[in-house]
Amino acid sequence: MMDAISEERLAQVAPGLATKIRQMADTLAAQGIYIRVVQGLRTVEEQDALYAQGRTAPGKIVTNDSGLQSYHCYGLAVDCVPSLNGPDEPYNPDWTQSHPNWRTMWSLGQSLGLTVGAFWTSFPDAPHFQIQGPYPVGKPNEELQQMLTAQGTEAVWAAVGVAV
Repeated sequence: MMDAISEERLAQVAPGLATKIRQMADTLAAQGIYIRVVQGLRTVEEQDALYAQGRTAPGKIVTNDSGLQSYHCYGLAVDCVPSLNGPDEPYNPDWTQSHPNWRTMWSLGQSLGLTVGAFWTSFPDAPHFQIQGPYPVGKPNEELQQMLTAQGTEAVWAAVGVAV
């Protein structure tokens, strides 16, 4: 069960990823846990601005990936956060990552074949879920970077096998 804001964000990412996130949301909702997609597809410029935070721009560091290094720029990653409220109440994000709902969400995402950023050792990213098919976990390789730049997200999705 996804809210309208989540659905807007899922409409911009790879269909195979969107399907898995919806499946995760439905399974969690059956357990009384409601999530929202708080981030989806980002432009290279948006990713570069996030990367600048805590480096050359005000704020704390929130990512280790600039521009073409983030799977968000390929429509292959989303960030999800559980809500403190039920489905008929306004969304109220629960950023307390020690809450059991986070662990349930992470485990379910992993069981669906998603890469879960919470389990990364060098720079854990609790809300991050990605799908990259045969491509490396971490940063997209040069082949994907060139494909995105020359052909766009749909070509990347086809290469990764998540276009449908």
